[in-house]
Amino acid sequence: MPTSSPQAPVPTVAIGEFLRHPSMVGSAFPASNRLVSRMLAPLDWLNLDVLVEYGPGTGRFTFEALARMKREARLIAIETGEEFVDHLRSASEDSRLAVVHGSASDVLTILADHGLARADCVLSGLPFSTLPEGEAERIVAASSMALRSSGTFAAYQMRTAIAPLLRRAFAEVRQGFEWWNIPPCHLYWARHPRDN
Repeated sequence: MPTSSPQAPVPTVAIGEFLRHPSMVGSAFPASNRLVSRMLAPLDWLNLDVLVEYGPGTGRFTFEALARMKREARLIAIETGEEFVDHLRSASEDSRLAVVHGSASDVLTILADHGLARADCVLSGLPFSTLPEGEAERIVAASSMALRSSGTFAAYQMRTAIAPLLRRAFAEVRQGFEWWNIPPCHLYWARHPRDN
């Protein structure tokens, strides 16, 4: 039986990882309830079998997603920060959650390693505007290949660097903005990957 153990974000973990790797951590502050709810609301939870999360950090979105997911669904959380990985692994015993220490650009290999072919949704908190040159393009391209034809790439971002990448890789891109967050965020829901 899957069990989810939502834990309050750990500020010291988030701040420590932000100071060590500022280009890979979007913010040292946890996402607001409004941002999380607005980002997750459009997703089709009844038909979502596999969710991949990039940059879960302390699990602010991770635990809220688990609370909405079906009992038989899977969540693969891909994180580069070792302290975040350790925190997430110790914070939940939910059998649906697998926390992977790795790079989002390797999403296809990571899915295969877990016996999964495609995902229904990719949820990204990675700061695309500060990623190393070429990495953002590689991640979006890999994500479009990792998603089913009906899949969604959802992202929350401080800046708009991801927008042209999504428009090239997906047939439909919806945008939003959430002021009630530190910092305020641009929201994206991209559907129908062109590589499928």
